[in-house]
Formats: sequence, structure tokens, C-alpha cells
Amino acid sequence: MNSSPTPPSTGQWPPRRPSKRSKLRNGTVIIPSTGERSRRVLTLRANAPYEQTDGPRPLSRRPSEIILFSPETFSERVSFAGANLRKRCVRMLQWLDSPVGRGVLKCTLAYTLGSLATFWSPLSDWLGRPDGKHVVATLTVYFHPARSAGSMIEAILIAIVAVAYAEIISILSMATSVLVGSVWEIVPLAHALVLAIFIGGGFGFIGWVKQKMGNPLVDTGSTLASLAIIGVVTKETAVLTSVFSNQKIVQIFKMLVLGVATTTAVNLLIWRVSAVLLLRGSMTKVSTSLGDMLAMITRGFLSGSEEDVLSPEFAAASSAYSSVYPQMTKNLREAKFERYFLGQEKIYQLERAVVRSMERLAQSIGGLRSAANTQFALMKESMGQTSGVMSPVASLYSPVLTRTVSNTLKSGKSFGTLTAIDEASDESNEDERSHGKDRRRSDATNMSVPFRNSSDIFELFITLLGPSMKSLAYTLSEVLRDPPFGSAPGYEITINDHFRQSLTDALALFNTARADALQELYKTLELDRTRSASIQADFEEVAAACGHFSFSLQTFGEEMQKYLDVLDDLKFASEHNKPSWHWMQWWRSSHYHSRRKTTFTLPYDDHSERETLIKPIKKSQLPKGVPDEMIQRRDTYAWDAVPESNKVVATLSQKLLRTLRKLARDDIRFGLKVGVGATLWAMFAFIPQTREIYRHWRGEWGLLSFMIVCTMTVGASNTTGLARFMGTVVGISFAGFNWWISQGHAIPLIFLGAIVAFWTFCVIIAWGKAPLGRITLLAYNVSTLYAYSLSQKVDDDDDDEGGTDPIMREILLHRFVAVMAGIIWGLIICRLIWPISARKKFKEGLSMLYLQMGLIWKRGPLAILLRSDCSRSYLRSGEQAALQKYAARLDVLRGSAVSEFELRGPFPSAQSAKLMGCTHRLLDAFYAMSLVTQRKGSLTEGERALLLYTAEERAQLCDRICHVFQVLASSMMLEYPLTDAIPSVARTRDRLLGKIFQFRKEHQPPSSNNSIDYFVGPSSAATGAGQRLDLGKLAYVNVEERDYALLYAYALVTGQVAEELKVVASEIEGLFGVLGEDVMLLQ
Repeated sequence: MNSSPTPPSTGQWPPRRPSKRSKLRNGTVIIPSTGERSRRVLTLRANAPYEQTDGPRPLSRRPSEIILFSPETFSERVSFAGANLRKRCVRMLQWLDSPVGRGVLKCTLAYTLGSLATFWSPLSDWLGRPDGKHVVATLTVYFHPARSAGSMIEAILIAIVAVAYAEIISILSMATSVLVGSVWEIVPLAHALVLAIFIGGGFGFIGWVKQKMGNPLVDTGSTLASLAIIGVVTKETAVLTSVFSNQKIVQIFKMLVLGVATTTAVNLLIWRVSAVLLLRGSMTKVSTSLGDMLAMITRGFLSGSEEDVLSPEFAAASSAYSSVYPQMTKNLREAKFERYFLGQEKIYQLERAVVRSMERLAQSIGGLRSAANTQFALMKESMGQTSGVMSPVASLYSPVLTRTVSNTLKSGKSFGTLTAIDEASDESNEDERSHGKDRRRSDATNMSVPFRNSSDIFELFITLLGPSMKSLAYTLSEVLRDPPFGSAPGYEITINDHFRQSLTDALALFNTARADALQELYKTLELDRTRSASIQADFEEVAAACGHFSFSLQTFGEEMQKYLDVLDDLKFASEHNKPSWHWMQWWRSSHYHSRRKTTFTLPYDDHSERETLIKPIKKSQLPKGVPDEMIQRRDTYAWDAVPESNKVVATLSQKLLRTLRKLARDDIRFGLKVGVGATLWAMFAFIPQTREIYRHWRGEWGLLSFMIVCTMTVGASNTTGLARFMGTVVGISFAGFNWWISQGHAIPLIFLGAIVAFWTFCVIIAWGKAPLGRITLLAYNVSTLYAYSLSQKVDDDDDDEGGTDPIMREILLHRFVAVMAGIIWGLIICRLIWPISARKKFKEGLSMLYLQMGLIWKRGPLAILLRSDCSRSYLRSGEQAALQKYAARLDVLRGSAVSEFELRGPFPSAQSAKLMGCTHRLLDAFYAMSLVTQRKGSLTEGERALLLYTAEERAQLCDRICHVFQVLASSMMLEYPLTDAIPSVARTRDRLLGKIFQFRKEHQPPSSNNSIDYFVGPSSAATGAGQRLDLGKLAYVNVEERDYALLYAYALVTGQVAEELKVVASEIEGLFGVLGEDVMLLQ
């Protein structure tokens, strides 16, 4: 279909030529599913709108439920109510049959079975006479069965470790009490040792493990261990009276085994969920979202407008990836336990390789979007200059190149949008195909002279390469959208055998067309040498932006090839799987395991850079903030400054300081304060004057509340404390109501407890509020099930709560007071003793991230090509992933900081979100720059000459960007206002462009040949490494127009970085203010 030519705009001269893009031929398309070549019409469009597939659907009215008339008669009202009831029941049944609904039903069943340990007499008698049998039901809550089989295996392992640890602490504490208190008859010392070692040390170690591991299941296991230790050490009288009794220890062991066995049986026997299938489902969703983003970014580039990138569809695809990616990494971790348990270690390694490959594709999408944003900014600037008066002559050394990248990136307006590609009908004439290349050259010649503005350069590029680019993007997006693992529920590997060859053919066609298009583009630029230097530079910047995007798209295609290679390996390994449990052979040498791991590396792993691998950052790890190297320098610079000081004193001081620094680590301090808080609380159970008060008000539940509330940061503690308070109120309310309804009978309590469990598991699983739901059911357990245990004449001294005739009001009051006291105590400890503020961690972490990014850029993205002869990239292996994971952890800290209260005011969440948005865009720009340099096989003579000629300006630009990063990091760290004299990156960048103009102007060729011999004079003596070129080896070098593309692409990405830094500086100024020249600071 041919569109009419674009009419010239009124009032412009010379008039704008008709867009040749409306007459583009159909590009050769490789159909991925069949591998055939076609020239049919194609479109780059996203899939169907994203819908919520997991979790409960909103209970909104469907169109069929809208009341079209008002029923008047009684029979009509009854009929209408019945119809609505039937529809609601059908929707409820559909929800119960969903994965979330099945999970809630499984949890409810497991809890009901666990409660039988209290209500069913034979099982209750098997557990023994002491009370506390509600722990079985509590275990089914904390280790609920609504999880995958891999997560259940991990939970079982953690539960076994927690039980073993609790049993060891209980036995050792009892043995110590008997030895010191009974044998040696030093009761106060026995109690002091139990408090200091087994309460303080035991609970402190639990706190340290919680912080170190950062795993929700580990947190649950620590709660389980705390519950078991509290039940033996502080609640029972054996430790207090220095008597060894294994009755409670055996009972707790039985309850733990029974609870874990119950939840495991329900998990594996009823609607078993496989983490492997969940992983493959999440991989499919990630692949689809990446394909949609690729299609929309490419379509936006081809149209010259950022409407597609700013569209709701793109936002939905990006949001889908952001939400599914954490689930994919979680499913990968759980799938590891399933694979290793079944002896499929190799398959897991390949699945992990697929996930890593998808991460690389996502990074390439970020680089592709960064390249597209550069083009959008240049096109908007070009259209803006067309409407204004342009100076015919620009300054040679300081050209006016004012960029408005940040504003254009954020603007939703689209002016001067180029005509979309509207390809003609299918061309079956072979002669017409054979003359396609001649037609392209003819079109390029017709529209090349004269160029009015930079958009004409872009239209020429689209005329030459647009169809091929669109065809490659179509092939890539269709491969990504095709589910690599089939459909639910099996998710079998169904990768099409034609994909690999189709992608290879599509890349070959694109690479050929790209080379021809760039050659034609730069040849066309040579046809008109009457332009001024600045206009020529503008044209070449647009040409470089076009080449940058096409190269980024080519890089994405190459990453896709490696992704398909890994999928093929995974398919082959799955079809020829032989179970093996090599991971269990711990006696084998480490060399054997390291040799096996080398067989699972990805195709893009560079073995030559193994020694420079960056240590990965775990997402669960709390950012350290100020690194050890900076702290060590702080601690030693004073001694280094005074070398004549006493060597002995200096050595002892440094050793002592290093020891104190190790003890001052966040994990050590957290464990210490948890141990101190637990000791101070539990000591009331050992002091004779307060022992009765502790027992009467059930201090053990307060101690458990303290252990639950104590989390790493103050904000997380506040959130957990609020959830525990609300859950306790709701739980004891349910307990009181159910006890009143059932009058303490077992059968009604079983069914009423199941209803409560169903609601609370909806809160935990469907609503995602796990702390609130768990605490609600725990409060219900320690009230209702405990009261029923009292009525069955258990061995316990609980006459103050009614004994065999429980006084429910007293039980509920004691539980509420104990829990509230434990919450308050936990908040006091977390706030007053070595508080770890999420605000401070976010501030320090963001400052260190900016400082690290500045140091990385200071390496010189282009200078390192000269130093290493194109063998290294300025971004080392694993560095980009480490930066992104660190930024993701800062996002988590930002969420925790919202819950922290300070007298200075609430946490500036909106401003922090903007800062993190700029940070993520900066990381995309960093990766885009690495794409420009990392695949550069070798430098041409012209590129090397230009790099040598501009070495000084590039070094100054890198230093300036590093300086700005350091200024912003320092302002964030110290919370100091900025001054209005922040060094300008734009001016330094303009000097670099001026140096390029100078190079071109001084060596202006006399003819329009495509390549010119340039003389590299003494002004180009500096190199990126700070060395000097031997002036005795001056020579003529062959410089082509395309040799400028590398420097212009560098300048474009640098411009993006500079504009994002301006936005960051503006946000920091809004937070901390600006220091004017009249401010008086000396007071």
C-alpha cells in the first residue's frame, strides 16, 4: 500500500521533500517458524494486553452482572438474587481451582490436620502430657504447603537444622544447669551461665544467621528454633530448678517431626507444584515481554517518535518483565533443590544458563532503548532548529550544540514525527528484486542533495536500512514470543528447529544491508562539502546515532543466537538425561568439581577475563555502604602522616582497631543486640522475685514476639511490629468468638478453626501479607488450642487461667499483654542499640554506587581500546550485573525506609524514586557504551588517528564525569547542599566535538573521495593512557567518514549521561538546597 507524499510545510524554505519512506519496498523477511524467505507485509506490534494471570482476580462486576432493569415483584427479586448467587458461586469455584485457590485449600487442610494434635486424644496422648501441642499447627503455618516441591525440600532442610540447633541448645543448657546448680550447688552461677551463653549466645547466633542469609525461609526456621528453645529453657522448670528432664525435649522433637511431616505430605500428595514448571512458565513470560519491548523500541526508532516507547503497552511490557523477573530467579533457586534431589545437576546448570542469557537479553534491551532515546533527542533538536533561525557559520572550536536530552526523554509530545513505514504489496517479480539495490541507490541520490536538516539524514538511513531492520526485529520478536517451553501444565521444551537457522539467515541479511547502508550513507555525506563544520557535525551525529542503534540491534541478534544455543543444549540434555548425584560426593577433589563446572559455561563467557570477574552481589545481601578499603584508609592515615610515632603503640592500636572494626560489622552488631535484648528479657524468668510475674503474664510469648520483631533495619522492624500488633488483635478476637460459639468442644472448634485458617491463608497467599496472616493464626493457636489443652488436664501449672475450666478472658489478656510488651521491647532494642537505618543504608549505598560508576567511566571507554588493542572493555565481566543487582537492592531499602519515622520528617520517597529512575537509565547508558566498544575487533587507521588526536579532550571529559559523580555522591553521603558551580560536562563535551571539527577543518579534503589521507601532526601526540606518541613516526593515515562514527557514538552516550546527571543534581538540590555565594557558613 502506497501512501501519498508528504506535502511541504507552509512557510519553510527550501520546501521539505516528499518522504521516500512512503515508497519503500518490502524487505526480505525470514519466517522463524519455517525458515522460508518472504516479502510479505509485516508489522511490529505487541501481543495482546497484559492481564493478571496469578493471584486472585478483582471482584469487579462483569458485563453480564450489570443490572439492566430494576426487579419489582418478589419473584423477580428472588430470581435475580439467585442468579447473582449462582454467578458468585461459579466465580468462587473457579478461583478455588486456580493455583492460588488450591494453595489456600492445601494450607487449610494442613492446618486442620495439625490441629488434630491438640483435639484428637490418641495423637495428643502420643505427644505426652505437657502442654504446648499447638506447636504442630503452628508449624503448618510457618512451613505451609502452598509452595513448590523444591521450596518444600529447602524448608525441610532448614527445619531439620533449626530443630537440631534447638535440641542442642536445650540439652546443653539443661546439662549446664544440672552441673553447676545441682552438682556444684551454685544456682546463681548456673542461671547466669544459661542466660549469657545459651540465651544471649544462642539467640544472638540466630539473629546473625537471619541477617547473614537474608532468606525468608531462614527467618521462618529461626522463629521455629526460637520457639523450641523458649519452650524448654525459660518456660519449663527443669532448667530453673537444675533438674535434667528430657520430657519436654522429646515432646518438642515429636511435635516438630509431626508438623513438618504433615505439611510435607499435603504439599507432595495434593496438587503438587513443581518449581521446574514454574521456572519454565516464568521464562516464557519473560521471553514474551522482551519480544514485545524489542518490537516497540524498533518501531519507535523507525517512526522517529518516542510515542511507542512512552505508550501504555510498552509500560505494561516493562512492568511485566519487572514483576516476573524476581519470580524467575526465585523459581530458579527452588528448581535447584528439585534437580539436585533427582540427580539432574547438569540440567539445572543449563537452566541457570538460560536465565543468565535472558538477563543479557534484558541488558541489551536497555542498551537498545538508550540508543533509541539518543535518536529521539537528536530528531527533536533537529526539528526545533528547523523552526528557528540558524547561523550559517558556527564557531570552529566551540560549536553551539545545546542538547535538551533530559527534557525530550521525559516529554510525551511528538512533533516532526517521520512517516511510518508503509510497505508496498508483495513483490514476486524476480527482476524487480534484482534491481532493488539500484533503486535504493537511486532514491538515496535523489534525496541526498541538498539536506535541509538532520532528519533528512535519518530518512535516508531508513530508506536504505529500514526494511532490513524491521525484518530482523520481526524475526527476533517472533522467536521471543514463541513459547520455548510449550504451554501449561507440562511446559515441555518445544523450541522450533528452524529458529537457529532462521536467525542466522536474518542476521546475515541484516549485516549485509547494514554495511551497504552505512557505506551509502557516508558516501552521500561526502557529496556536499559546502556545509559549515557544525552542520556537518550535526549530520554525522545523526548518522552515528543510526549506526549505533543498528549495531545495538545486531548485538541483540547475536545474543539471541547464544540464547538459542543454550536452549538447544537444554533440550538435548533433557532428552538424554542420566541421573547422577555428583554433588553428594563430598570426598571428591575440588579440582573434579571445578572441572565439571567448566562444561556449563555460557557461549558468551570470556575465558581470557576469568581473572577479572566481579564478585556477584546477592540480592538478599544488605548493601554495606562505605567499603572496607575506605574505612581502612580512614583508620591508618593519621599513623601514616606521623611516621616517627612509636611503632609498638601504632601496631597494637591498629590490631585493636581492626578487631573492633570486625565486631562493628552490621551482622555482628545485629547478632549482639539480639542476644543482649533476649538476655535482658529472659532474666526475669530466672530472678526469684520476678519469676512468678514472668510466668503469670506468659513472658515466653513476649520473648518470641521480640525475636520476630527484631529485623535488620528500623523500618523493617516497624513494619513487622505493626503487623504483629494487628494480627494479635485479630487472632485473639477470632479465638474469643470461636470459644464462645463452641463452648470449648473439639468438633466445632475444628471446623471454626478451619474457617479462620482459610481466611488467614487468603491473607498470606492471595493478598501477599504474610506477617499479618501468620501472626493472626499464631495468636489464635496460642489462645484457642492452648485453652483446649488446659481443659484436657495436661501437666501444667496454669491454675491462674482456670485450669481444667479455662477462663478465656484471662488467657486472651495475658497473650495480648505479652505480645505487646515483646513488640515494644523489640522496637526499643532495634531503635536504641546500634540502630541500622534503612534511610542511612540507602543514602550510603546510592553514594557508593555513584562513586563506583564515576570510577568505571574514568577508565575511558575509548582510551581502553588503545591501551589494550581492543582486547578489553571498560566494563569488566560481571560488572554490569553487579551494578544492576546493587541498584535493585537499593530499591528494596527504599521501600523499607518509608516505614522509618524521624523527627526530621518522613522519608522522601518520591524524590528517591526519581533518583533511582535516573540511576537505572545511567546504567542503561553504561551498557550501551559497552556495546559500542566491546565488539570492536580492531581499530582502523582512521579510528586510531582520531582517538590519538582527541585523547586529551576525552581524558578531560572522563575526569569531568567522574568528578560530577563524586560531587553528587559526596552531597548524598553528607546531606550537604550543592553549590551552583557544579562542573559542566556539556562544555567539556563541546570541546571534544570542537576538536573533531578542528581535525576535519584543518584537513578538509580537496575532493569528495570516500577516503582521505590525513596527516597526524604533533597536536595528536597524547594517548588515552597518558603516554606520548613518538613524534618521529608521523605518517599519513587513511581516514574514512565511517571512522568518525565511533567518536560520535561516544559523544552521544556521554550526552545522555550528562543529562541524567543534571537531573540527579536537580533532585539533590531539591532535597538539600543550594548554597549561594552570600551564605555565611562560619558561625
